[in-house]
Amino acid sequence: MRIAVCPGSFDPVTNGHLDVFYRASKMFDELIVAVFHNPGKKPMFTMEERVELLRESTKNISNLRVDSFSGLLNEYVRKQNTFIIVRGLRALTDFEYEFQRALLIKKVDPAMETVFMMTNSEYSFLSSSGIKELATFGGCIKGLVPECVEVEINKRMQVNK
Repeated sequence: MRIAVCPGSFDPVTNGHLDVFYRASKMFDELIVAVFHNPGKKPMFTMEERVELLRESTKNISNLRVDSFSGLLNEYVRKQNTFIIVRGLRALTDFEYEFQRALLIKKVDPAMETVFMMTNSEYSFLSSSGIKELATFGGCIKGLVPECVEVEINKRMQVNK
């Protein structure tokens, strides 16, 4: 069975993420979307909320499982009985960053393999931080994130007014 792990903070999950999930799920028997705590970011949603939003957003992908973890990615991937990491890319700047991370993981654990997937060009401008900024200033996020995410972000923006 070919299993892959697609890690990220997914705060929030965007339609660009979903595009990568749908396409990667066709390449593997099981795709694990793994939410991790990124200490360099201030999250809008808790880990539990992100997991739940991902589960709701991906419920129609039968071979996708949502999980969460903290610690080293390679150790988490090994615990899932795989060696394949899927990383979504939007632009050349993403590639430079992700390429360095993939090389570091490979140095730490030579058995690890990273598969890079470009998101559909329709979503190449989307980022979680961009969504949060747009929503903070009252911009429309409809069509940029799954509907359940849009509802939750709009609820938070109403509370913060």
